[in-house]
Amino acid sequence: MHSNNHIELSVVMPCLNEETTIGTCIAKALACIKRIGVIGEVVVADNGSTDSSCSIASKLGARVISVLEKGYGSALIAGINASKGRYIIMGDSDDSYDFSNLDKFLVRLREGDDLVMGNRFKGGIAKGAMPALHKYIGNPALSFLGRVFCKIPVGDFHCGLRGFNREKIQSLGLICTGMEFASELVVKAANRGLTITEIPVTLSKDGRDRPPHLRSFRDGWRHLKFLFLASPNWLFLYPGLMLLLFSLAIFGLLLAGPLAVGKLMLDIHSLVYVSTAIVVGVQMIIFANLVSRMAESQGLQKPAKFSFIMKRIFSFEVSIVVGLTLIALGIFMGFFAVSDWRINNFGAMDAHQLMRQVIPSSLVIMLGLQIALGGALMAGLDMVANSARASR
Repeated sequence: MHSNNHIELSVVMPCLNEETTIGTCIAKALACIKRIGVIGEVVVADNGSTDSSCSIASKLGARVISVLEKGYGSALIAGINASKGRYIIMGDSDDSYDFSNLDKFLVRLREGDDLVMGNRFKGGIAKGAMPALHKYIGNPALSFLGRVFCKIPVGDFHCGLRGFNREKIQSLGLICTGMEFASELVVKAANRGLTITEIPVTLSKDGRDRPPHLRSFRDGWRHLKFLFLASPNWLFLYPGLMLLLFSLAIFGLLLAGPLAVGKLMLDIHSLVYVSTAIVVGVQMIIFANLVSRMAESQGLQKPAKFSFIMKRIFSFEVSIVVGLTLIALGIFMGFFAVSDWRINNFGAMDAHQLMRQVIPSSLVIMLGLQIALGGALMAGLDMVANSARASR
């Protein structure tokens, strides 16, 4: 057995019923370790196999650990934590990746790169190795969104063959248990400022005799949801700002009187819906700030300028003052409607005139409540984040 301090490379393979291919993968990895003369190990993170995968892996010299919590991410997190090498190269145990050429990853890691990503689109995808839906739509689209949303220049976000510095990746606090772990690792590494590079790798048709564990739409949605939550500006802020500005413009026009758009006549009924859109727009902006703060606390997003501005301008105290002021203003505006109603002896009134008083009043009250409650929730999140940082 090698001392933990002397093992330079750990090859980590997640496994779930891979008896037809696990042996080939381990043999290739061990042969590569021997060829390049590095002190290394193979760690198989078994996720509940019911076939002979574990016994095959043990007989070939791999160290097998049992991972009770189901999921691709769970297996890899456990495998990473159990590994002893300074560097880790992770790869699927279905024989779709070539473990006999790991030295190109090790060279980059020794040169100081923190995360070395494989790129299947540059290295080559064998016929039948990847479904057309994944090859031409799924992976390119999700990788593109990752580059746009998170500003990470990686061409293949979901390549299963990648190498990294163990201690630096462990410091990221990876928590995703499913396939979205692949995105989490890249996003958190980039936000922490780790050096990320790519090298071409080949993808071969896997050697399984059963369907793959991957579920296209379920796992694709989990990746997409993760990217949205890691970049709340695209999910909440930008749509919320556009909705708010557009709705305010229409609201101002309708407040002055009916608005003719071609043959359409917009009036107080439209004013109700536009005021609802204003409330939704403000709510989306508040949500953007809330999710941004949570993403920052989890390392999913760098401290954003928008979040910094919101913290400075809309502190708890400012939010309460602004919120209560708006509520008071809304109530004051409502007095005008009540006054007009009283002048009319509390009888029937012109609905068009009345609603142009009541709707702005109720809108301002709702916005005041949103801002006050949003500020309180933001302050609570900041307290939790500060407490978490203090306990580290």
